[in-house]
Amino acid sequence: MRSHLTLLAAALAVSACQPTTDRTANTASATASGVDTAAVPRDPAPVVQADWPLPATGQAAQPDLVAAPDGTLVLTWIEKADKIHTLRLATRAPGATDWSAPQTAASGHDWFVNWADTPHVAMTGDGALWTHWLQKSAAATYAYDVALVRSGDGGRTWSKPVLVNADGTPTEHGFVSLWPAGGDRVGVAWLDGRHTAEGAGTTSTPRDGNALPAPSTPMMTLRTAHFDAALQRHDEQPLDLSTCDCCQTDAVVTAGRTMLAYRDRTESEIRDIFVARHDGQRWLTPVRVHADDWRMPACPVNGPSLAARDRDVLVGWYTAAGDVPTLKLARSTAAGDAFAAPVVVDRGDAVQGRVDVALDAQAAWVLWVRETAQGQSLHLARYAPDLSHELQRLEVARLQGRGRATGFPQLVLADGGAYVVWTDVVDGQPLLRGARLAPRG
Repeated sequence: MRSHLTLLAAALAVSACQPTTDRTANTASATASGVDTAAVPRDPAPVVQADWPLPATGQAAQPDLVAAPDGTLVLTWIEKADKIHTLRLATRAPGATDWSAPQTAASGHDWFVNWADTPHVAMTGDGALWTHWLQKSAAATYAYDVALVRSGDGGRTWSKPVLVNADGTPTEHGFVSLWPAGGDRVGVAWLDGRHTAEGAGTTSTPRDGNALPAPSTPMMTLRTAHFDAALQRHDEQPLDLSTCDCCQTDAVVTAGRTMLAYRDRTESEIRDIFVARHDGQRWLTPVRVHADDWRMPACPVNGPSLAARDRDVLVGWYTAAGDVPTLKLARSTAAGDAFAAPVVVDRGDAVQGRVDVALDAQAAWVLWVRETAQGQSLHLARYAPDLSHELQRLEVARLQGRGRATGFPQLVLADGGAYVVWTDVVDGQPLLRGARLAPRG
């Protein structure tokens, strides 16, 4: 991240062009984003918004929200008091209105806490909860490791932490994704900076019958591993030896596959979105979602989001190819093997990205952040599941906070609707806000 954002600002001069391969969304409500306003079919049952009380009632930030396989909602967040950071967790049973009492997963004074590289949570098939945080490994600002813990009793007690990365280098490790990997195992993916250490080299490891191409200059890498109930590591391997330094990753499990989305980086500084697929036996060669060909000499700190239902896969991402900040959606009907041309959801100076997506039988959902001179705002759009047309678009919230402090909003589907959590900053203090969106009645 470091000086990357300064470079990014210089790169985002607005232009009126749009790649001709994009399918532009048609909607009567998207004039502000430069999208075609031709009439299209509308949703006969649009969602309406209501406040959603959260269990984090004080200063809180860096939320993660997931829906477990049994419909349980799990929320994590970080609180800070003096110099101590605490990772908190609460659950809400399917159909319930009340949250469980918040539990403490971990706390410490030696954490690396960041607006974009936040803890995540997952529930495995045995009902265990897993979460992680970032822990300093040396005095250097960006020297930190990924610490992982497990709870088998709903968050009341937690295991001793283990390090996800075992390389021992004082470098960056983070931007983690977690997913249930069958039975009592959790899958973990993370960006790993071990090859960026002074004097470190790169290696080529077989994947899908081919060798990984090693870049000429040591880069950030993407690695994965599995951990069992005893927190023993299995199957660790690199998936990509050159990725964007600080863009989020995301993972989903569907149709017998695990899919992992991330921002790649070529030696010519093209930073497009790729998806890697695990077919139950091995990781297949990652595929590029769309040829944005965004040449960017810095990390935009703006990763992709994944959602899936059976063999349908939805990817949302930010790009500024052609110097136009743009939010896109693309769909695969082949479990991620190939993606159709993307739909443009929003574009222009105000688009910040920070996207989250969800998918059900009725709609494809996308949540994102905009910022103008008047402030930040949080927006949601719903499309037909095949992305053929937009169903609805609304402004979820106008935020008091600005810039990085509001972080990345979260979106999940449950109980016949959608739940949204985000961070706002009020009188200098971070607070979590929530909303539920569901058809009227």
